[in-house]
Amino acid sequence: MASESQAPRTGWIGTGRMGFVLAARLLDAGTPLAVYNRTRAKAEPLAARGAVVVDSVRDLAGCDVVFTMVAASDDFAEVTLGEHGLLAGPPSPGVIVDCSTVDAEVSATVRAAAAKLGTALLAAPISGNPKVVAAGRASLALSGPEDVYRRVEPLLKTLGSSVTYVGDGEAARLVKLAHNVFLGVVAQSLAEITVLAEKYGVSRAAFLEFLNSSVMGSPFTRYKAPALVHLDFTPTFTTTMLRKDLDLGLAAARGAEVPMPVAAAVHQLVQAAVGAGHGGVDFAALLLEEARAAGLALEPEDTPVDDGLAGRNSP
Repeated sequence: MASESQAPRTGWIGTGRMGFVLAARLLDAGTPLAVYNRTRAKAEPLAARGAVVVDSVRDLAGCDVVFTMVAASDDFAEVTLGEHGLLAGPPSPGVIVDCSTVDAEVSATVRAAAAKLGTALLAAPISGNPKVVAAGRASLALSGPEDVYRRVEPLLKTLGSSVTYVGDGEAARLVKLAHNVFLGVVAQSLAEITVLAEKYGVSRAAFLEFLNSSVMGSPFTRYKAPALVHLDFTPTFTTTMLRKDLDLGLAAARGAEVPMPVAAAVHQLVQAAVGAGHGGVDFAALLLEEARAAGLALEPEDTPVDDGLAGRNSP
């Protein structure tokens, strides 16, 4: 790592929907950043914000800190352990901070390989979609060596409003899976009660305004309200991705002999939504399958809806 008086040399891998806005937050906060993405064109707009776009993962191997935000466990293994990965042989980064949602076993394998080269791995999965990240409302769970976490904490706090150290090893992976299981349960419940209210003649806009003003409202129910009212299912987190995390969460529960009957039922409802053709859209489309099952034909409501994110500023 660089000395405390010197900014760490920082790299970023992965500029998809989430990775792009996260990297942009670091750049907007004045962090010098070198960026790699498999499809270079997706990273190039960050150059206007001051990023140096590089051609290879290995171009980042000499950095003090490298963040990764990739789509799946196989991608994380490739950018770290692959032939041209960060850990392909000296130099290797001082710290890898992985913000992806990946399998704990893959993460543990990468952690062990990194340790042999003197590289520390922090698991740092993120709660929040790109709009939430851009508004500065994302939350991060961190696990790994606590002393390393403390050294990179200033960078982490640039990415979101809440950064919680949850323990060593892969603890943050489990925390994020538990979070996303709850996400699925809440999303399905929200769809059910919204359809119930509409079946009795209450508009979705009116019902959600009431709910979001009550003690039962939350930042999640508020920023999902526009999608439910306008039936705009432009993906922030797809139904297929939610199914994947429910798969992983239920597998973890089986491994620990933890009964999760509610989550198991929601898993089947999410599977039904994927099977009905809603896999590639936002998981708020659970509303559509709930309405279909209730014999209710939904129409978009032309009503302005506050998502609760207006007025939040980037760093």
